[in-house]
Amino acid sequence: MSELKRTQLYAEHVAAGATMVDFGGWEMPIEYPGKIVAEHLYTRSACSLFDVSHMGRILVDGTEAVPFLQHVLSSDAAAIAVDQAQYTIIPNERGGAVDDAYLYRFEEKRYLLVVNAANTDRDLAHLESQIGAFDARITVITGDYAAIAVQGPKSDEILQVLTGGEAVTEPKRNALRSLDFEGRSVHVAHTGYTGEPLSYEVYIRSEEAVWLWRRLIELGAKPAGLGARDTLRLEAGLPLYGHEMGADPEGKEIPIFAVPLARFAVSFAEHKGDFLGREALERQWEAAQRIKSGDLSDVSALPRRILPVKLTDKGVMRAGMPVYNGARQIGFVTSGTVVPYYQFSEEGVPTEETGRHAIGLALLDSGLAAGDEVEVDVRGRRLKAAVCARHMKAEGPYARPVL
Repeated sequence: MSELKRTQLYAEHVAAGATMVDFGGWEMPIEYPGKIVAEHLYTRSACSLFDVSHMGRILVDGTEAVPFLQHVLSSDAAAIAVDQAQYTIIPNERGGAVDDAYLYRFEEKRYLLVVNAANTDRDLAHLESQIGAFDARITVITGDYAAIAVQGPKSDEILQVLTGGEAVTEPKRNALRSLDFEGRSVHVAHTGYTGEPLSYEVYIRSEEAVWLWRRLIELGAKPAGLGARDTLRLEAGLPLYGHEMGADPEGKEIPIFAVPLARFAVSFAEHKGDFLGREALERQWEAAQRIKSGDLSDVSALPRRILPVKLTDKGVMRAGMPVYNGARQIGFVTSGTVVPYYQFSEEGVPTEETGRHAIGLALLDSGLAAGDEVEVDVRGRRLKAAVCARHMKAEGPYARPVL
């Protein structure tokens, strides 16, 4: 068995008493002594820190960097200006996802592609197999920079202490900025994987990572692990590769347009040209438009879609559990958990009183829609559930549960 890799902040996690696990070949914190529920709620009410330094970081440059990115990514790389980012997908020729990723443009002539940690080596092999026809270069910088996600309604307040009161980025989501935190150079993205309205990801040289982590804790942020990161992203309805992308529980490839976020990640702009998977993705998009209008006459390109599901009976659903409509199986749970949530005062502030509910995402037949009642087979018991539009809404500084 190969030795697990460690991020620049490994010693900080161990010193804080974190429970460490193997995550995609990296030794990462799953939770700290306060446990996942507390970490989830602190993110929603204040500010949490997540070590995301394990994510693959790939620089792309060269005279044909943009044509190369247009060919291998689903998004329109030519559309992002300096200090902008975009969510994207690395498609295969069949219209399935090799991975999902974020593309950042902190500099005029260089692009930063951030990919899932467990997929980094495979993504690199895929990208390198396509680069031969382009005057472009790929450089892995995962070890050179640490990445810390600063997420929650107090994240602005905390980060502005480090900037001396200066705005961290423009308020629009996906805005980027290069600046100094108390004399140390950082790159900041208004992005994140929690659904929080105020959410940032900070890239800093590896040798400065421990300083920033400790400084943020001094200012009131608290560390959170992979467990809370998963419950938060699930509440926000965000996909995870290997669950909502990749292969389904039957081993069939999940079409990219089965994921709701695909509408933000796929561009059919004429100037993009004939990128990988374009023909298959166009068929999926056309099927999605028919389904949206209520026409189910041809869903062959998109037989199932990822939809939010909530248990109405008591229990917990987990990935892989079958979903039924009467005697007919209509799909599978792709992710499931019990999520804690705050009650809110009349002034719109979260209180100490909390609740919990069982939620998930499921790959369901394309005829299903919000409001439909279904059943989830939980270890041989059929539990009642309902398809819903979303689990959370992000309004103002606080993300609120949809109950």
